[in-house]
Amino acid sequence: MIPVSDRFARAHPFAVFVVAWAAIAAGETSTTDRDPRVLPAGNIDWATHGGSPHEERFSPLDSINKDSVAHLGLAWSYMTGSNRGLEATPLIVGGTLYATASWSVVFALDGKTGRELWRHDPQVPGWKAKHACCDVVNRGVAYSKGRIYSGTLDGRLLALDAKTGQLVWSTQTTDPGQPYTITGAPRVVKDLVVIGNGGAEYGVRGYFSAYHASTGELAWRFFTVPASKEGPHEHAELSAAAETWPADALWESGLGGTAWDGMAYDPELDLLYVGTGNSSVYDRAKRSPGGGDNLFLASILALRPETGELVWYYQTTPGEHWDYTATQNMILTDLEWQGRTRKVLLQAPKNGFFYVLDRATGELLSAEKFVHVSWASHVDLETGRPVERPEADWSKQDRYVAPSPPGGHNWHPMSFHPGTGLVYLPAIESLYLYMANEAFRFRPGLWNTAEDFTRLHETMEDAASIRFLPCGLTRLVAWDPVKAEKVWEVRHDSGIPGGTLATAGDLVFQGSGLGRFSAYEASGGRLLWSSKIGIDVMAPPVSYRIDGEQYIAVLAGTGGSAGAHATVFDHDNAGRVLAFKLGGEAAMPPVAKRPERSVSVARLPVPSEIVARGRRVYAENCFTCHGIGAKSSGLVPDLRTATPATHAEWEAIVRGGIRSDKGMPSFAASVSPADAEAIRAYVLERAWHEPDLVERFLDFAADRTCLPVSWITD
Repeated sequence: MIPVSDRFARAHPFAVFVVAWAAIAAGETSTTDRDPRVLPAGNIDWATHGGSPHEERFSPLDSINKDSVAHLGLAWSYMTGSNRGLEATPLIVGGTLYATASWSVVFALDGKTGRELWRHDPQVPGWKAKHACCDVVNRGVAYSKGRIYSGTLDGRLLALDAKTGQLVWSTQTTDPGQPYTITGAPRVVKDLVVIGNGGAEYGVRGYFSAYHASTGELAWRFFTVPASKEGPHEHAELSAAAETWPADALWESGLGGTAWDGMAYDPELDLLYVGTGNSSVYDRAKRSPGGGDNLFLASILALRPETGELVWYYQTTPGEHWDYTATQNMILTDLEWQGRTRKVLLQAPKNGFFYVLDRATGELLSAEKFVHVSWASHVDLETGRPVERPEADWSKQDRYVAPSPPGGHNWHPMSFHPGTGLVYLPAIESLYLYMANEAFRFRPGLWNTAEDFTRLHETMEDAASIRFLPCGLTRLVAWDPVKAEKVWEVRHDSGIPGGTLATAGDLVFQGSGLGRFSAYEASGGRLLWSSKIGIDVMAPPVSYRIDGEQYIAVLAGTGGSAGAHATVFDHDNAGRVLAFKLGGEAAMPPVAKRPERSVSVARLPVPSEIVARGRRVYAENCFTCHGIGAKSSGLVPDLRTATPATHAEWEAIVRGGIRSDKGMPSFAASVSPADAEAIRAYVLERAWHEPDLVERFLDFAADRTCLPVSWITD
């Protein structure tokens, strides 16, 4: 604890938070030698993923404030050399900015000028993109004792020298023969580096691991789901978890539960918190036909970081059925709760409820809807369990459910302002049509949700069904966790939200899928400043100070599952880091227009049944990346305008994998030569077909007035 006077602590709790944050950032251990209300005059870093182990994503810096923010300008920019999604939280340590680009590339920049200091490319094989459900993204690095720690898409954990970028050690955290990926940022807790993984939809068993920071040696591993009903189980917690799974569970699917993002650490309680992910497969009637809560899917786990021993857990979505992960970021803070101070954990997972838990015990204190929710009527505070609505069970009948699989809140981090007491949440209002596949069979290494993608894709192409298709509206929501209510919101005409940063200058910063980066009044939500940067922003901003000047830095570049389908753009997606300061006068990097492409290959002279076959195989293997009716957003190639040269190499691309280095792996295991040619016939049919249906769908998906089905509006 950082000593402060009792008088000051009682009178100025927010100021005490500011002083503590600044002292930690500056590496200080005491504030007794100076006025505790004054921040140190030197550099202020952003040295951990969430700004502190508690992950509040709050900066005590206030030179940039609601009165001065109008003078904010670009200080410098850096082109990352990538054209896929950028999701990283930058770290700033000793004036150096560390971040990651797509394909797990790590780079270090001078935080004052943007000059590149070093760059490390781990050479992730291109075929690994096949198992990256949501783009070849990476959410950042961890720092400790002169080393940078980073996970790679192909499952490695790297330790790099922070000054030079040279590799110190590398360890393979996953089985290379299994479709695991790493997109999340590691966390350093004491002398351990903790990392999880992703890949549930492809058929993996979730776990997260702790490695010794000095050597990369495995310290412990926690599996989130059992490998079988009977065991043997790797640790005691799995014996209890196995009781919540039936004997005839779909064990070959791995069951999921991957820990691909959110973590936090409380040094005082010495508890590590980890959020776990969705099921494999989604349809619980096929995954878990005997019922059961299916622990530890969609759960918040509190563990002893030195041993991995479970202290408590809370499951947000028992029997998870809709891709409702609890991997979203968690915030640790203290709140005045019913007359006394409670140490709480805050999370807004995909399922649409905002949770307040006692972080020492796991007791549920509050759970209220922050977006429209149709799958459950409420959460019972006595039992801690959601009360499901029968209309949301899609195992036997097609159902519209809210939120959609991207959730009411996805990976885009929320932030907490201890002065306003508000959480700033990138929320998504959405709806989705779940269609069960009665003929489902598990396909190792391929997309497995037990949805009927053939019928879903046909529905999305059907003009008569356009008004019933999934739609999304993003919002910046200011949420009061004590009153469990929305205080204000800002609506965005975009399907892509950005992460948020709260600052002591009464500001909230957020990017958007509209090619803008903006600052809002933290207390009231007024737009105070906005910069047109030309490409979309998903990543969360951070703030730091060098030589007395405050900076706001953010990565820009769209991607992910939302970037692939929730936007359509005619410009490039050249990734960049942007740093702003008061009086900044640097020129914004230009955004180039994409060259217009036209259909250049004639329809194939094949029977209609071949086209129909291609449509089905396309739906099963291609449409999750390449879009409805082969219409891409632009993030991946629009197959309708493929060149004659591409068509000449079609089978070599689809089955031979000759473009694996560009992220297009071989599909030879699931697509036969005849299937590949049928896909080509279907794509060309769509290319020459009247494009109105697809264009109308894309217009609809971006329409704020999208109407859900009647029972969902209850």
